[in-house]
Amino acid sequence: MHSMPERRRDPRLENNIPVKICQEDGDIVTETGNISRSGAYCRVTRYIEPMTKFKMCLLIPIRKKGKDVTKKICCQGVVVRTEPIVGKEEYNIAVFFNDIAPRDAECISDYVNSYLENSTGHN
Repeated sequence: MHSMPERRRDPRLENNIPVKICQEDGDIVTETGNISRSGAYCRVTRYIEPMTKFKMCLLIPIRKKGKDVTKKICCQGVVVRTEPIVGKEEYNIAVFFNDIAPRDAECISDYVNSYLENSTGHN
């Protein structure tokens, strides 16, 4: 078997970040399975059609002046993939951040990179 080359530009971090997806038929509160500067992968309790756009808010834990604080990042995302979870009425969705402030994207990138740099073989 040949492994597929990684097509993503941005490194992903498998961390659980709280997320709120805002839709007309009600908000969904969940968390990421993984996150990168350009998108997130998360589990939701209802089917969301691919190419659906919505506002979402993420709560990114950061260190600021030696203290742990939470930065709220709100952006627009678009569902690029929806996968049913076998045996459950839940779905995994891949979301691309199609409208995010450059400063917020940089904050996510810094968060991801800080974890990846610290995970040099330590559990």
